[in-house]
Amino acid sequence: MESQTQYTREEINSTIWEVPEKYTRLKQIGTGAYGSVCSVINVKTTEKVAIKKLHRPFQSEIFAKRAYRELRLLKHMKHENVIHIGVEEFDRWSDLSFHSYLVMPYMFTDLSKVKGLLTEDRVQFLVYQMLCGLRVSLFVHKKSSLKRNDLKPGNLAVNQDCELKILDFGLARHAEAEMTGYVVTRWYRAPEVILNWMHYTQTVDIWSVGCIMGEMINGKTLFKGKDYMDQLTQIMKVTGVPGPDFIQKLDSQEAKSYVRSLPHFPRKDFSKLFPRASAQAIDLLEKMLVLDGETRLTAESALTHPYFDGLRDPEDCPEPQPYDDSHDNATLPLEDWRRLSFKEVKSFVPFPRRDSKRRNTLTISP
Repeated sequence: MESQTQYTREEINSTIWEVPEKYTRLKQIGTGAYGSVCSVINVKTTEKVAIKKLHRPFQSEIFAKRAYRELRLLKHMKHENVIHIGVEEFDRWSDLSFHSYLVMPYMFTDLSKVKGLLTEDRVQFLVYQMLCGLRVSLFVHKKSSLKRNDLKPGNLAVNQDCELKILDFGLARHAEAEMTGYVVTRWYRAPEVILNWMHYTQTVDIWSVGCIMGEMINGKTLFKGKDYMDQLTQIMKVTGVPGPDFIQKLDSQEAKSYVRSLPHFPRKDFSKLFPRASAQAIDLLEKMLVLDGETRLTAESALTHPYFDGLRDPEDCPEPQPYDDSHDNATLPLEDWRRLSFKEVKSFVPFPRRDSKRRNTLTISP
């Protein structure tokens, strides 16, 4: 049956947007290689939401597969602390030819734009939400070809109620050549990822959480390396240079020789490195910022740390739902990807929002 939805057409920064007429006051808030994002007002609900327009997602099999995977992942991520498709879909998705649109929750800004030093209760609440969202996204990573998130302040959306959502969970990394040259990303990457020096597990994301937590406490980037080697040096000045047992775990002889050649750096006293932090916060940081990924906390174990005793709620960490990865490594014709995407849209069920019982406020830069 043909949709009765009425659409309006508007040009924003040389891009044509065609959206249901209930969406007004379009304002571009982001753009990238694969799409643009606008904030809009839903006049029927008065709610502000974000709409992502995918640029020509079905122009080739590669683009079509990327669009399908993004749709599946956003649809599957039904957790408050991970970005998801949380509101109704365009019924115009049936015309999957040139452009497609995803409607998502609107978040005011990202963590990199939050002003000043944060009080401990805010740091605690934000890190708790990171770990809750991370726990769910890592479950999906286990069942897909995605290996890790790309956590950094710019990929953590926040609003003025201190609510947080992880924006990037590794979807487009295969098209970004791992972004190893992207300096801001490198500052939050686990040492084993920087040089690919050993097999790494999903605790690489816990390292990133530790870096972000330390930055929120001290108000400055923890490891701000000028290049890959300087990044590793900055890290080891804090963690200390590892001993022979750890060096034996390294995959390459080159990595082993490099670490053996480093001057001796003792592990820093974290209570001096983070003088504003509580004893529990320091203990958590010490267990996240560990050079050996095999001995770092997992997201699951980090959430049981006493630092979060006043926040922990079973409803914040529901059991992750099974993720169907049957098409992750598939090579299909363009029309099959289009058909699969349309099937996902038709089976979409909105994610119900759960109002937070714990309100806090953040000072956000304009």
